[in-house]
Amino acid sequence: MSRAAPARRLPLGDDDVRPTFRRERAALRRGVWPVAGCDEAGRGPLAGPVVAAAVILDPARIPRGLDDSKKLTPEIREALYAKICASAEVAVAVAPPARIDCDNILRASLWALARAVAALPVRPRLVLVDGRDRLAVTCDCEAVIGGDALCLSIAAASIVAKVTRDRLMRRLGLAHPGYGFERHMGYSVPEHFAALARLGPTIHHRRSFAPVAEAYGEEIPAAAAPASLPL
Repeated sequence: MSRAAPARRLPLGDDDVRPTFRRERAALRRGVWPVAGCDEAGRGPLAGPVVAAAVILDPARIPRGLDDSKKLTPEIREALYAKICASAEVAVAVAPPARIDCDNILRASLWALARAVAALPVRPRLVLVDGRDRLAVTCDCEAVIGGDALCLSIAAASIVAKVTRDRLMRRLGLAHPGYGFERHMGYSVPEHFAALARLGPTIHHRRSFAPVAEAYGEEIPAAAAPASLPL
C-alpha cells in the first residue's frame, strides 16, 4: 500500500509574520495602561532628519491592516496613517541633520524617540520601542527587536514616522530641485550620488556620513563612519 507523501514544510522565514496586540493586552491585564509603541524612520539616509513617532492605540479601535511600514505600499501607509491619527494618541519628534552630526545617528534617534514619548498627550505607563535600546523615559520601557513586525503599537508608530518623513522629504525636493529627494527620500542611490557630485551638499545633508563628507572634501575616520543602517 502506497503511503501518502508528507506535507511539504515551508522553509523558515517564509511564514508571513504579522504584528499582534499580545504584549499590549498582557500589560492591560496586569493593570499597566496606557502602552505606547515607538519607532523611527530615516536612520540610513544621507540627507534629511530622523523622524520618531509614539502611538497609544485604543484597544477598541485598532485600525485593520497595521504592519511594518516597510512591507506596505505608500498608498496603504497613507490610508493607515489617517486611520491611526483619527483613533489613537500620536506624537512625532524630529532629529535634524545638525543633531545627527553632533551626537551620531544612534544617539540622535534615541533622543527623538524619547521626545516623541514626552510629547504624547497622555502619559504612558509602558513604552515598547523597536530595536535593542531602551529609552530615557519616565516610565517602564521594553526594547523589542523587530518590534515593527511583532507589536501593533510599534507597527503603527513605524507607519506614522515613515509617512511623516516621506512628506518632509517631498517638501525638501520642492525646495531643492535636482536632488530627487521626493523620489529616493535621501537614501544612498545612484541618482543621489550623481546629484551630490553635480550640485554639492545642501544644509539638509548629514556631514558626518562618509559620502557627504567626501562631497565636502573631508574624510571620516573608519571608526566614525556609519555602518549599514536600518531604515
